[in-house]
Order: sequence, then C-alpha cells, then structure tokens
Amino acid sequence: MNNQNIREREELHKKIWSIADDLRGSVDGWDFKQYILGIMFYRYISENITNYINEGERKAGDKDFDYAKLPDEMAETQREELVKEKGFFILPSELFCNVHKKAKNDENLNETLEKVFNNIENSAKGAESEDDFAGLFDDIDVNSNKLGATVAKRNDKLVKILNGIADIKLADYKSNSIDAFGDAYEFLMSMYASNAGKSGGEFFTPQEVSELLTRLAVVGKKSVNKVYDPACGSGSLLLKSAKILGKENVRNGFYGQEINLTTYNLCRINMFLHDIGYDKFDIACEDTLTNPQHWDDEPFEVIVSNPPYSIKWAGNDNPLLINDSRYSPAGVLAPKSKADFAFIMHSLSWLATNGTASIVCFPGIFYRGGAEQKIRKYLVDNNFIDCIIQLPDNLFFGTSIATCIMVLKKSKKDNSILFIDASKECVKVTNNNKLTDKNIEHIVKIFTDRKDIDYVAKLVSNTEIGENDYNLSVSTYVEKEDTREKIDIVELNNQIEEIVAREQVLRDEIDKIVNEIEGY
Repeated sequence: MNNQNIREREELHKKIWSIADDLRGSVDGWDFKQYILGIMFYRYISENITNYINEGERKAGDKDFDYAKLPDEMAETQREELVKEKGFFILPSELFCNVHKKAKNDENLNETLEKVFNNIENSAKGAESEDDFAGLFDDIDVNSNKLGATVAKRNDKLVKILNGIADIKLADYKSNSIDAFGDAYEFLMSMYASNAGKSGGEFFTPQEVSELLTRLAVVGKKSVNKVYDPACGSGSLLLKSAKILGKENVRNGFYGQEINLTTYNLCRINMFLHDIGYDKFDIACEDTLTNPQHWDDEPFEVIVSNPPYSIKWAGNDNPLLINDSRYSPAGVLAPKSKADFAFIMHSLSWLATNGTASIVCFPGIFYRGGAEQKIRKYLVDNNFIDCIIQLPDNLFFGTSIATCIMVLKKSKKDNSILFIDASKECVKVTNNNKLTDKNIEHIVKIFTDRKDIDYVAKLVSNTEIGENDYNLSVSTYVEKEDTREKIDIVELNNQIEEIVAREQVLRDEIDKIVNEIEGY
C-alpha cells in the first residue's frame, strides 16, 4: 500500500470517527452506518449532477455558470433531458451543498431531507432508471426516534452528520487512489463488530481480496461482455472488475443479485458513486438460488463472487430444484444446510464458454463426503475446475477461517487442476492478515505460469484427483515445507562420542582425587 493510499484512508477514517464521536451513545452503530453511507451518496450525486451540468455549460461558453446558484424554475426546463442522460434529477435548492448551508437554521431539517430524498427517487419514475433509484434512501429514516426523542434533537444529530460528510474530501472522487465509499463501508463494519452479522450475516470482502479474486478472473482479458456476481453484497467485486478492466471495456455492463434489501440498496448506491450509468448495471433483489433474476442476460464472461459461507437453502425440500438446469447436471443438490456448491453450480451454469469464474469458498466443501463429494466428481470429471488456492486465515473481518478460491473454466487447455498454497502470502495488520500488492502479484503469477513449485504449487491430473476420492484440499497435493532444523546424524554421533569420552576423563580425574583424599 503506497503512502497516498495510507494518507487518504487515514483521513477518511478520521472524519468518520469524528462523526461517530459526535453521535456516541445516541445512534446504534449499525443504523449509524446507513446514515453515513446514505448521506455520502446524497452528497456525491449532488456534486455529480452539478459538475456534469457545469461542464456542459462552460464548454458552451458560460465560464461562470454554477448550477448550484441557478433558480429552481430555470433548472426545471432541463429535468427531462437530465433524467434521460443521468437517470435522475435534483433541483439546485435540493443539492447537498445548499441543504447543508441552511441546515443549522432549518427547524424542519428532517422534513427537508425526507422531501429531497423522495424527490430524487421520484425523478426517475417512468424512466428507464426507475428500478435503479426506487427505494435507494429507504434505510435513512430522518424521523427515527433513534436520532432523538424530539424533532429538535433529531435535527441536531442530522446537522452533525451533514457537517461531517461535508468535511470529507470527496470532491475529486474519481482521482482518489482508494475506493472511498467501499473503504468507508469496511471501516464502519469494523467499528461495529458486534453487529457485523445483523443484516443477514454479511461479511464484507476486503478490497485486497476483491483485487485478487478479480485479477484471477480477468487474466488474459482486455475486454469482456459482462461481469456478474450472484451474491454481490455492496458490489465491491463488480467495481473491482470495472477498475481493473476499465468500465469502458465491460461492453454490456455489470450484473448482480443480492437477497438483503439494505445491502442491495448499498450496491446500487455504490454503482452510482463510481459513475457507472444506470444503463450499465442491473442489480436485483431476490434469492439467487431459488429465484434468479438474470436468465435473459447470461452467459457471463467474468463471474466473481464471495457467496455466504455454508448457509441453509431449500435444497431437497423443493422438488423442482433437482430439475433446474443449473443443478441437474450434477445429479444431486447441495446439502440443505450447506449451500456453497449451489452457488458454484449456479455460477458454472451461467459462465460463458470463454469465461472464468473466481469464487471464495469455505474449505470444508473440498473434502466432505456425501452430496458435496458427488458434485466435486462432476466438476472434476468434466474438467471445469482450473485452480484451487488456499488463502491465509484471518483475512475477512468477522471470521478467522482460512478461506480458499476456486477458479472455474469451461474451456481449459489441460486435464489438470493447479493447487496453490498461498497461506503465507500476507502481512499482519493489527488483528487481521492483509494481502499486499506484492502478495497479489505473486499469487497471480503462480496462477498464470501454471507450474509446479516446491511447497507452493502442484499441477495434478484429474485422474489422480479421482483416485483420491475427489479430495480438493490444497494440503492433499502441496507438500508442507519442513521448517524444523535439519540434524546431521553422523555429526551428532561424533558429538555424543566426544561427550562420553570427556565424561570418562572427568570420572577418572574424580576417582584419582577421591583416592588421594582417602590415602591421605
């Protein structure tokens, strides 16, 4: 991590902590997270549309034009055009900067903000962007008693939040070397550890893991048709793909599905924050395993995912699922108590022939028997698994489990699987391990080279894996290095002989002394 990253991250964390300190004891941490992220988003889209209009007007010759100072009546004339171009519309009086300017003296600030949020969402109604904006601000309850028992107390808290967000350096958002919004989310998650699983057991994918996962999926690709995440959370993996490939090189956009409503809203917000147009993403809120929403959009050339670890799902309780084209090829469903392989089979089914899927996995699925073993057999026998990577433990906030990555391909060049032990590729940072840029580069190089490396990587034929009962644990194939001190037995024996000889000399000398004493 370079110095600029560190400075930007420290500054962001300092500002967020300052806002949290102002609200200490009044707003629950998890709810506080929603206020921070939601109002960060409100500020961003305000500045985004302002900069967009200003740039156009100044290019047209009006060098002093400032949309924020324009009367609402004059701005209204541009509403229809702006909704077509940006997907939404905000009146000058309702921009973040203008609401913030008046906030301290606005006795009805809660009502003002509620009206603004409703107006932003409603501006997209009837337009192509309607689904992308509907309910975006639902988690920001400006009338909640959690903010205070009276309107005055609530408004006081809202003023403090607005002031804090205004102080965060987001104006030049695109040039930030960190993902400010994603980093804010991660920091807020870590601040409120006790509530990390409150919204459906989510575990935020650290940006370094997102980087590795995505880099693996796009090896050899300069452009792709679409990127998909079947359990997209707040969208960090989709955005990494945009950053690494360049969003202009993802021709048909970004697709994801998320079952948790709050996180689904965060994902859509995140797309907008990264200036991905409403026509370039499609995020759905439903159960991916039983009610997938992108049948008409598959196949996908890049699939990246960190699905929830071993969650329960319908499985055999739903007799229709065994005939689902996503699961039926394996002839068996993932266990009801462990949906991991359901996500894997879903991803494989929707993967393009020339595509790559990179998926974070719970280690237990690689060696357990029963249905999971049968699914592993299907994947190995049909040559879909390209690589298994053992990651270090304690990478993810909220769990110390040493996770793995499975890389899937439908068009492989060999009938083997590469196993990589990357368990030592990390540095210790406070209570967690982190992947450095150097660690990521090294893992990707090993993956790309696809060669045996003592104690690190082993290319194993599908036949040998079958002979091992389709065990896919990295430790089964990559020998652990013996770090114990090596002992030279011959040299040790010589040393023992010398010690024994010295002991004998010592005994003779003692006997001589004793005899002399007794003789005396």
